[in-house]
Amino acid sequence: MPALNQLLDKGAIAAAHRPCPRAVVEAAVWRNAAGRLASGRLTLLDLWGERDAAHMALRDAQTGETGVLSILCPAGRYPSVSARHPPALRLERALRDLYGLTPEGLPDPRPWLDHGRWGDAAPEPYPFLTAEGDNLHQIAVGPVHAGIIEPGHFRFTASGETVVRLEARLGYTHKGVEALAEGADIDAAARLADGVSGDSTVAYALAFARATEAALGVDAPPRAVWLRALMAELERLANHVSDIGAISNDAAFPLLHAHGGILREQVLRACDAAFGHRMMRGLIRPGGVTADLAPDGVAALRALLETAARRFPAMARAYDATPSLLDRTVGAGFLKPELARQYAAGGFVGRASGRGFDARLAMAYAPYDSLSFTVPTRDDGDVHARIWVRILEVEQTLALIGQILDRLPEGGIFAAPPAPDAPCEGLAVVEGFRGDVLAWVRLGADGRVARLRLRDPSWFQWPLLEAAIEGNIVADFPLCNKSFNCSYSGCDL
Repeated sequence: MPALNQLLDKGAIAAAHRPCPRAVVEAAVWRNAAGRLASGRLTLLDLWGERDAAHMALRDAQTGETGVLSILCPAGRYPSVSARHPPALRLERALRDLYGLTPEGLPDPRPWLDHGRWGDAAPEPYPFLTAEGDNLHQIAVGPVHAGIIEPGHFRFTASGETVVRLEARLGYTHKGVEALAEGADIDAAARLADGVSGDSTVAYALAFARATEAALGVDAPPRAVWLRALMAELERLANHVSDIGAISNDAAFPLLHAHGGILREQVLRACDAAFGHRMMRGLIRPGGVTADLAPDGVAALRALLETAARRFPAMARAYDATPSLLDRTVGAGFLKPELARQYAAGGFVGRASGRGFDARLAMAYAPYDSLSFTVPTRDDGDVHARIWVRILEVEQTLALIGQILDRLPEGGIFAAPPAPDAPCEGLAVVEGFRGDVLAWVRLGADGRVARLRLRDPSWFQWPLLEAAIEGNIVADFPLCNKSFNCSYSGCDL
């Protein structure tokens, strides 16, 4: 029997959890799951909790099946997963901060979201991890940065110019999303999901909509499903072309930054012409979409495809034909493939280090299950590889947009979801531009959200950036950091 099914069979299956099962298990089964994560037989999709229980979403590495394990915590404690499987560490630290549940055996007891200002006591200095060796010094960067970016603190330990250790501290943009969602109606919760990470508003809205529809056992109209995919690919395109230029800019090649910025602006203008909003915020809701393509929307998107097909290959050639730029990107920020697998790194971060996971295929959902595309991967794992994966993904995305426009079905775009007749739960995983975004929702019998969980791919990518920068020079950190482009806000909840 597959590893995940063995664990689920040892628990009490929760009713009305769709599309995969959720089982309440004892501590021994929970520990067994942690061991199977450590061995690679299972993949950790997320770990979260509430006031009296912890939950773990898992994927069977052999069968691809998903499921959720839950453990009741009447005494406020549960066995630590990160004691066996390090990728769970920051998730457990955040869970303890938010809900007071203590993971027994937690390897790192420091707070994550709590910056010492949630109680009455004066905040104490955060104990950053240290390193041993001769002539080491620390460099503190942030949380306020020179550019218009989100806040995050980076503590470097360096020997001369070589980085020996990097540790990031986040939580500065904590918004209380999970608490705000409790008791909210579906529309209000959707607006919260829209704003978790602004460059991924479509991905989050789609994940929330699919999770809610799964809980209610309904599907969006076919045209809405295809329009959602169109929006997701446009969001992917805008972010990839912009980031390719921004990475080049951090390597002192601003020409590509300018071209990437121009192309991104053209994508956003096409989105505005097609859907009435540059970032497509507020367009995806449980039950479908709130706006159809404008009368001249298809023409605007066709014109965008023509422009991108003409301009983007020139960008790629300019990148690949500039020795001074390649000198900075090739070999910098190497991420070991085994770490990418252990942390289940999604998106271009994982794919540049050989992990070819893409939720559009691996956890196939409509309309991607009927579209033709490939998932580009590389094995070299450096900044150069992450740029090239993005370049190849842009080519795939342009082709996908064309396919969607060619095959877009007619019909309605919204069907109001029914009110539930009993509490229900749903889980969804969708592919954003950074990687897989997870949403889990519990609806009460009154139709309001009883619990909402949203997980950004950056939870598993930030620790990998810390590993990838080791041995690089301090001056290459902006380059490596941008090649990962992790979300701050997505991890601060």
